[in-house]
Amino acid sequence: MISLAHAADAAQPDPIMSFLPLIAIFVLFWFLIIRPQMKRTKETKKLQDNLQKGDEVILGGGQCGRITKVSDAYITVEIAAGVNSVFQRSAIQTVLLKGTLKDL
Repeated sequence: MISLAHAADAAQPDPIMSFLPLIAIFVLFWFLIIRPQMKRTKETKKLQDNLQKGDEVILGGGQCGRITKVSDAYITVEIAAGVNSVFQRSAIQTVLLKGTLKDL
């Protein structure tokens, strides 16, 4: 009887070792998926907060233009001579170098 009790006790896995694969998968997801996405989101937020009048930008739909007016939630972009359009700040994808639109 005693030998059966020792055999049953030895068959029980360690609780920490059974959670180790789950912990490893979470750490892997953190470094490969979650952390880079958080970094990208932070950079995009910083880019959208630092928009100024005169910046040349590319919008989400592929339009290029120069910012003529900036407010809290919206920006006005001149997409052609005398043609102004209002967009949300989140529509900005990229800020171009000054003078880039002259080359287009």
